[in-house]
Amino acid sequence: MSGFTESVVELAALAWLENVGWRVRSDAGIAPGEPAAERDDYGQVVLGLRLRDALARLNPALPAEALDDAFRKLTRPEGTDLLVRNRALHRLLVDGVTVECRYSDGSIRGAQARVIDFNLPAGNDWLAVNQFSVGEQKHWWRPDVVLCVNGLPLVVLELRNAAAENATIWSTFQQLQTYQAEVTVLFGPNALLAVSDGVAARVGTLGAASERLKHLCTFAGDTLANAYVPVLQKARR
Repeated sequence: MSGFTESVVELAALAWLENVGWRVRSDAGIAPGEPAAERDDYGQVVLGLRLRDALARLNPALPAEALDDAFRKLTRPEGTDLLVRNRALHRLLVDGVTVECRYSDGSIRGAQARVIDFNLPAGNDWLAVNQFSVGEQKHWWRPDVVLCVNGLPLVVLELRNAAAENATIWSTFQQLQTYQAEVTVLFGPNALLAVSDGVAARVGTLGAASERLKHLCTFAGDTLANAYVPVLQKARR
């Protein structure tokens, strides 16, 4: 497996994502302090402008104060436990955010602010961020790829070099466990975790034990992909 390094796996993943419609950016270009910064600090994981733009685009009938309320609820989830916050945010993504709208006649009525367009994928903002740096308290980590939909970091992808000694998808899974324990802010909106060494890959949800991780599915999603075909080869198909 000469020449098969972690950077090869990372570049292949980013190339595949770009090929299927994701915009790819390096965090170095949009990190706090940069001219094109999309975050105020490294403890902030939501790309605020993208989220605000999506809320306005998906909810044209809602007044500005209702959109502000939806933004606040999405970026400041309630609950002291990570899994509780994660479940609450999942419901907001699926069902929409309940907001109050004040109308010109003085009446106040509730409404649901959509966060993701599930009917028209092109109506969403798809961004893959390479080497997404996150800091929380004294901890600092940089996951390989974070996938943001409408500014929300929904997927964390961690990669390893299959040729390296002791580098397996299971050691990579343990790295994700460390991230969850030390930079919890990244995982409030999380919908999927993925690990790969370019040969094997597994996907799972927040809190899932290693035995609960699943093989990749085919693009149609109705069957499992061939476990004997390297992931990089699948990505090229």
